[in-house]
Amino acid sequence: MKEQQNNKIEQALSLYNYDMTDEQVREAVKKIIAEKVPQNDTLEVKKFLMGSVELTTLKTTDSEESVMAFTERVNAFDEQYPELPHVATICVYPCFAKTVSETLEVDGVEIACVSGSFPSSQALIEVKVAETALAVKDGATEIDIVMSVGKFLSGDYETVADEISELKAVCGEKKMKVILETGCLKTAQNIKKASILSMYAGADYIKTSTGKLEPAATPEAAYVMCQAIKEYYEKTGIQIGFKPAGGLNSVMDAVIMYTIVKEVLGEQWLTNQWFRMGTSRLANLLLSEVVGQETKFF
Repeated sequence: MKEQQNNKIEQALSLYNYDMTDEQVREAVKKIIAEKVPQNDTLEVKKFLMGSVELTTLKTTDSEESVMAFTERVNAFDEQYPELPHVATICVYPCFAKTVSETLEVDGVEIACVSGSFPSSQALIEVKVAETALAVKDGATEIDIVMSVGKFLSGDYETVADEISELKAVCGEKKMKVILETGCLKTAQNIKKASILSMYAGADYIKTSTGKLEPAATPEAAYVMCQAIKEYYEKTGIQIGFKPAGGLNSVMDAVIMYTIVKEVLGEQWLTNQWFRMGTSRLANLLLSEVVGQETKFF
């Protein structure tokens, strides 16, 4: 039975094209940045990007009080800047799902929880299932899990897929993002394969990184993941979302990600349902550019 399952996964993976070198990816990204980024460096795009931010706090020092205050800033933003899009999501540890759920007053802001023994994913599946179920019970509307990177690199695709499927079953209708930790995958081919495997197993979004390891969200990783999403969509008709996270330190980093999504996936992905950015610092930087002066709101 196990061999049969493994063969099924290998067969599914074999339908996709992995014929890309890291050098080809670098050149393609360089071309997009040189030729296409300048036209997207606009106020309208920056406003849109504000609405794609997943405002994230994943600190060891987080507390009920700090997360409540964090959430209150999102409530206050909606009142203070009614003409601007509010952030897409507040992303926290599962133990704070209830706090956010009880504090958040803005319609349309999702509550995401990192789950499944974030950021290492090194835990028994029973622990990952329990944590995910508790996060959903406490009000999480989206779940971010980390793919079992060690198992993937060992070639144990069956276990990787089984875990993703099992956790998606726990999420039910709630959206689940699978974090690939692309900095650990090293090559474009590995990133492409991990992307396909995660989507095949049930991911609603694929996400670059936890933000806890370097390198995190590089333009090259984003390009490969978007190519995977495109090919998967062409073969299955299933639209999968994309979330770069970690290492988004400037407004230009965000504009580059937007441009890669636009060029590879097209306008259909340019909504905050399908394109998200996981960051804590970017919201203030985008807001500062949109309002025309340095603003530290969040």
